[in-house]
Amino acid sequence: MSYFHSLFLTVALLLAQTSSEELNEQIEILSEVTLLKIIKAVIVIFVTYWGTLTIEKILNWFSERVALRFRLTVKQSLPFWRALLLTVAITFLSSLFLNLSPNNVIAVTGTIAVALGFAFKDYASSVIAGIIALFERPYQVGDRVKIGDHYGEIISYGLREIRIKTADDNVISIPHNKIWTEAISNANDGNIEAQVVTDFYFDHRVNVEKVIQILYRVAYTSKYTQLKLPVLVIMDEKPWGTHFKLKCYPIDARDEFIYKTDLIRRAKQAFSQLNLNYPTFAARDLESLE
Repeated sequence: MSYFHSLFLTVALLLAQTSSEELNEQIEILSEVTLLKIIKAVIVIFVTYWGTLTIEKILNWFSERVALRFRLTVKQSLPFWRALLLTVAITFLSSLFLNLSPNNVIAVTGTIAVALGFAFKDYASSVIAGIIALFERPYQVGDRVKIGDHYGEIISYGLREIRIKTADDNVISIPHNKIWTEAISNANDGNIEAQVVTDFYFDHRVNVEKVIQILYRVAYTSKYTQLKLPVLVIMDEKPWGTHFKLKCYPIDARDEFIYKTDLIRRAKQAFSQLNLNYPTFAARDLESLE
């Protein structure tokens, strides 16, 4: 009985020693917390927050006043400045409250990684995806993207998410981790222009050459058309009619919907003057054909 008693005491002593060593390590990692340090930390957080907002406003203001070809370049620098501010703030706060010896840095990094992995798995996944997206560039600020059912212009690139503005003027937040699971369609990929495809449908008996001639004329005479880029008309046959696609580029991708409306309006005016025939079928017939 005395043997087991001695064994129990030995184990208890080892556990107490281990707990004491872990406590000492934690005390070594954490530096002394004083009122002055807390005030400094609050000031750093305040400056970082308002600094991020200020930089975003300055870049948005400046991007609207530089030459059109540089607008997206200015806006696309926003994630870099945000990341720089956050890195400086985190580094300063860490040096303020932690004794950052090489061993302590490894311990703190490991602790943070475990905490993020278990407590903030989805958030950490979005942050990591956002960092990867900075280098792989599936999208940038100013790009017109379609992710899932949402299409619009990226107006903000945050640490965890992007924000896109749709044609209905809605702002939608989408986490970066969607790049793991969703196909991302990028209309302009960092360029100021984005191709606009406008669809027209006519009866099989329509004068094809007349339609093509009108569509080219409508595109080349629009005040929104970027004449340096190609204009193309392609055709496709359907059971109920002929499908024409007018492919061209506006000078500014932000004019996409205004541009498309201008093309359709002027094309229909020309078609009505020539009495060109549209397909005739009932809605139920179209459903059966599709």
